[in-house]
Amino acid sequence: MLISDLDRNALKAHLSGQGLRFRTGPFGVSLRTSIPAIACHIEKLYPHSEALDNDAFIDFHITTNPVSGLRRRLKPQVVFSFDGYKPFKPLPLAQATAAFEWGLNWCIASISHQYLIIHSAVVEKDGLGLMLPGSPGSGKSTLCAALTHSGWRLLSDEMALLSVTDGMIYPVPRPVSLKNQSIQIIKAFAAEAQFGDRVAGTTKGDIEHMYVPEENALQASMGIHAKYLVFPHYQSGCETEVAPLSKGRASMSLIENAFNFNILGHQGFEMISDLVGSLECHDFTYPDLQQALDGIEQITSAKP
Repeated sequence: MLISDLDRNALKAHLSGQGLRFRTGPFGVSLRTSIPAIACHIEKLYPHSEALDNDAFIDFHITTNPVSGLRRRLKPQVVFSFDGYKPFKPLPLAQATAAFEWGLNWCIASISHQYLIIHSAVVEKDGLGLMLPGSPGSGKSTLCAALTHSGWRLLSDEMALLSVTDGMIYPVPRPVSLKNQSIQIIKAFAAEAQFGDRVAGTTKGDIEHMYVPEENALQASMGIHAKYLVFPHYQSGCETEVAPLSKGRASMSLIENAFNFNILGHQGFEMISDLVGSLECHDFTYPDLQQALDGIEQITSAKP
């Protein structure tokens, strides 16, 4: 059964009661909340996630509820908790959906050490995986969203989950977080793209979450081997440049972008060495979305 099979009343009853149990990628999540905006967010942006039975294994027990007491009236806020632990300060109640998404990112990155977790978008086409690590402002999420609407399968906008068991990258296809001008860029590029409600005034600016296409969500158990590693760099007004990246520099950059490299230690180093050894590695600088897409096509269609 999928979340979309639950009617709105049943969905809200689960969320406000024992918790809505659902799967996102390889993870089981139990979410409890009394906040209507989060219920709408789940209904609209997670419809093709599997709804789990009460006896299913749960990785993350999450609660997102308004702060109680006098503050609830004077300054409404939301607090995120995981197994009763509150890793963040409360946020304005209007940012509840962003708090849920950021909090779930934190849960995955902090605990899921059966994977080497790299801060990277991952997409796949014709069986060939493309990793797009990127710092804020690099254009990673915008490029990832555009590729998702250009024939590529979305595995993740945020995290490459590299299995310590088989070395494959496994999907966790959750809504793509777009910020500020990127929202209008993707809406103009892909008229079919669907979005949640705008969350204004966060520390990252205005945010909207883009719906994961149905066929991507339903392939959430299908791992891949990556073929390409591309570090995108958006620079307004620049010339497009695709430059090969040495294996050594690529390895160091992935280590810098790995959330749990220090925990996996020697195993993590061996995993990155094996991964980079199988990749075509590039630095990629571009001035706008269309030239970014053209550059990705150039990289991934080039003959060895």
